[in-house]
Amino acid sequence: MRYPPSVLEEIRSRLPVTAVVGKRVRLQKAGREWKGLSPFNAEKTPSFYVNDQKGFYHCFSSGKHGDIFTFLMEVEGLSFPEAVERLAAEAGVTLPKLSREAERVEEERKSLHQVLELACAFFEATLQGREGGKARGYLAGRGLGPEIQKRFRLGYAPPERFALRDHLAATGVPPQMMIDAGLLVAGEEINVPYDRFRDRVMFPICDARGRVVAFGGRAMSADVPAKYLNSPETPLFHKGSLLYNHHNARKAAHDRGTVIAVEGYVDVIAMSAVGFPHAVAPLGTALTEEQLALLWRMADEPILCFDGDRAGRKAAFRAIDVALPLLQPGKSLRFALLPEGQDPDDLSRSGGAAAIDAVLAGARPLVDVLWAREVERAPLDTPERRAALERRIGDLLSHLKDETLRRHYRAEIGARLAGLMPGVIGPRRGAGRPPTGHRGGGDARGRFLPAEEPLRASPALARHPLFAAAGRESPREALILLALLAHPPLLLRHCEMIAGLELTGAQARRLRARMVDVAASEEEHDSAALRDRIAEAGLGAVLVDLERVVRPGDRWALAPDADIDAVYGALHQAVTLHRRAHTLHTELRAAERALAEEESETNLAWLLDVRAQISSLEGTEADVDGVKPEGQGVGLPS
Repeated sequence: MRYPPSVLEEIRSRLPVTAVVGKRVRLQKAGREWKGLSPFNAEKTPSFYVNDQKGFYHCFSSGKHGDIFTFLMEVEGLSFPEAVERLAAEAGVTLPKLSREAERVEEERKSLHQVLELACAFFEATLQGREGGKARGYLAGRGLGPEIQKRFRLGYAPPERFALRDHLAATGVPPQMMIDAGLLVAGEEINVPYDRFRDRVMFPICDARGRVVAFGGRAMSADVPAKYLNSPETPLFHKGSLLYNHHNARKAAHDRGTVIAVEGYVDVIAMSAVGFPHAVAPLGTALTEEQLALLWRMADEPILCFDGDRAGRKAAFRAIDVALPLLQPGKSLRFALLPEGQDPDDLSRSGGAAAIDAVLAGARPLVDVLWAREVERAPLDTPERRAALERRIGDLLSHLKDETLRRHYRAEIGARLAGLMPGVIGPRRGAGRPPTGHRGGGDARGRFLPAEEPLRASPALARHPLFAAAGRESPREALILLALLAHPPLLLRHCEMIAGLELTGAQARRLRARMVDVAASEEEHDSAALRDRIAEAGLGAVLVDLERVVRPGDRWALAPDADIDAVYGALHQAVTLHRRAHTLHTELRAAERALAEEESETNLAWLLDVRAQISSLEGTEADVDGVKPEGQGVGLPS
């Protein structure tokens, strides 16, 4: 064996197929894959597809199929060793010297896999046997029944010091191999190595191929030093480069287009049990660069779902610092913070899939959480303190390596900083507190909350989404939500669309979260029942406020007896305009920032063009105000 499989796997894990193929083929996003013209045949219509999650390319015109190694061999005529050496250099992987010693090490790795598989089978059998009664009761109490136990291969390590050691020894496994696998505790002062895991519920940790490489154990006794205990670092296990449940989540993440990272084993299992098999978790560490790379292999914008406590907020903030230098156009993170005092396991047991869906629907982009973290670090009531905020964020954005992404971040943050300046937004009560009126602002505990009071913007800026979020609700957003509320069939049909819509109004976001929650339940509701459910959540005043801002010419759509086809047409038009406006205002901020940094004719032309498009869009919206569109035979924009 010239190159050990473990080395080839490491190269594949560090180099997505698109990174290799994209240097030779111009690729375009096509759903969850990438497509381009075949490098093997002349063609005008793309038939060449690349899938990073599955780690291969496929050319329909030639029938060729393979991974990054075969691609280089096909397009450049390299031999396999040459392709491995080329890609190892790109990935920063040091190739082992070709020797009998390297082959011996690889054989030892195979043997360790076998030992860990034997240990896993022992723990599984013990859980289901007489000694596992207490552990089965604990798992059942957390809603983890026999089917889940089998799916995740849960087990139990008995309390005796030598139970596993003696079992493996009886099968011919030498003690040193058990030590190398991390199953025994050994050392100079330990005369007789003993079992590392005792009286613990056992969670097997697998690599990307589903092979057991380590264990996590949850203590059954309250008086042990460590409630959770992981295997130590071994030749097979490097906890910073693996994700729990990665092997199971890859396909589910590909099918759903996203992946959810939670904090612990039980959280992953609880999420899977209620319909979220695309959940993974770091292994007792803060999120690492290697783990982030694995998440991005599964989805472009993974959702980090952290517990609703101080530790959860700190974990979210640490993840920002890890991610910033690695962000690329189209590759980012979203953050979903759970209700305070709850973790995914608690929430899944109390509210089921609907409760988790509601939390995930409110996931915020990285820029929002970054802004929230920085504005709550210190009061912002003086020019010096605001300048310190600008300096801090500027230093952070300098870590962004992609120039285009850095420019867009500076434009976005620049707009938010401008909103803090006196004369742009009126004075606030309670000076020195974080500006809760801005997108991504938070209270003293970091929760994303709506503004406590309206902020004032000048008339010229009042239509801008940034200030709409801070000071007033959008009539268009109010129309979209209230029309769906008045017509439940449309809400149920387009629940996923409305959950992903960018809303600037604080009250609109609160109402949307409750609507998605109710729509996700299995109950049937008419319009009156839906409004009752909204009111029960304490949002009755929000309904009244939003009804007030709907333009008079649009209020016909809020009547439950309005023609549903006409309402459907009005919603289609409103959603299309809303998304176009959001895109244009984002581009406007970028254009303004670019012109401020470089007063060139190109940047000025860009700014004027975007302003003209916004004016045209606003004119279009004014023209259709109050007009009942005919029903359309197409779906709402997704």
